[in-house]
Amino acid sequence: MIASIDFVPGDVLKVYQKIKEGDKIRTQIFEGVVLGINGRGENKMFTVRKLVGDVAVEKIFPVNSPNIEKAVVKAHSKNKVRRAKLYFLREKHNN
Repeated sequence: MIASIDFVPGDVLKVYQKIKEGDKIRTQIFEGVVLGINGRGENKMFTVRKLVGDVAVEKIFPVNSPNIEKAVVKAHSKNKVRRAKLYFLREKHNN
């Protein structure tokens, strides 16, 4: 569970997620660009998008999920981000 959000859309984020496989629990890292932050309070979620080869994968993570160990900001956006939701990146990578 993330205590507070210290990232903004456009940042590159590493999300450490607990995955349960049978009786074992392992940590999986999902690294990508934050597209947006949705909701307020208990319902707050954030969307992360990464490219795997030619395929783009998006995941929506609830902030209060017990399956999230931590979220680390790997890099801040190089340019000033002027939008709250960066959905235009979806079309940008489809070419």
